[in-house]
Amino acid sequence: MPSLKDVKMKIVGVGKTKQITKAMNMVASAKLRGAQARIERFRPYAAKYHDVLAELSSKVEGDAHPLLAEHEEKHNCAIVLITSDRGLCGSFNGNIISQALALAKEKQAAGMTVSFTCVGRKGRDAIRSAGYEIAMAYSDRMGSIDFSLASSVAQQVINGYESNIYDEVWLIYGEFVSMGSQPPRTLCLLPLKTPEAENVAAEDGTPRCDYVYEPQEDKLLAELLPRYINVQVYRGMLDTSASEHAARMAAMDNATRNCNEMINTLTLLYNKTRQASITSELIDIVGGAEALKG
Repeated sequence: MPSLKDVKMKIVGVGKTKQITKAMNMVASAKLRGAQARIERFRPYAAKYHDVLAELSSKVEGDAHPLLAEHEEKHNCAIVLITSDRGLCGSFNGNIISQALALAKEKQAAGMTVSFTCVGRKGRDAIRSAGYEIAMAYSDRMGSIDFSLASSVAQQVINGYESNIYDEVWLIYGEFVSMGSQPPRTLCLLPLKTPEAENVAAEDGTPRCDYVYEPQEDKLLAELLPRYINVQVYRGMLDTSASEHAARMAAMDNATRNCNEMINTLTLLYNKTRQASITSELIDIVGGAEALKG
């Protein structure tokens, strides 16, 4: 049985760990409010941008823009992986990295060469350990996300696709669904899929409007398509940031709860050890008194 001093030191150590996890939970909660507000404000813009682009791209041929053209032979695949810079957020980063590695193995099995563009230190370290090529890495940037970072990442893959360095570009990030759900999401960035026009009537039975664009559709696509890639990459960063804080909140909450359970268990052990020590001392005293009487 451990000594009273050892048990007491363990209780003190777990108590200090509990203070740390509780403080980290509060910090993550404060950061989550800002990150969640940003992604909730940006999602309607990204969704409307997608609707406009879908309507516009359905009116042109597939070769109207290089980003719409699908390469006949596919040899190189680029994966944009967005993770957090810091850990202590449960299995959040591990799930995203596992999804990325599974996609990389699938593309390698199809005979393609895979390279990564990593945003976030955790993803960069994992991909480097796995032995894959890293074309570009952005670490220690997820704490202060801005649109210029998304534009840099998007411009790199756009240039690679237009110059036939990449034949496919995929985006993998953590999607913020709720406080308890942050699943990894995989999105094909390039080539852009042109959706077919939907001749569906509106809710009141009237047909949908046929928009007239000025200037022509191909000129608008030349402006909108690169910006669409920027928007998707930026949305992935905002989603990952909010998901990271939500996952860290849950992880620190679980850690605090575990600390409470450990303190209760150690306190019970301390009381049992103390009672055993007192009982042993009483037995020694009674035995000594009986010996003196004899």
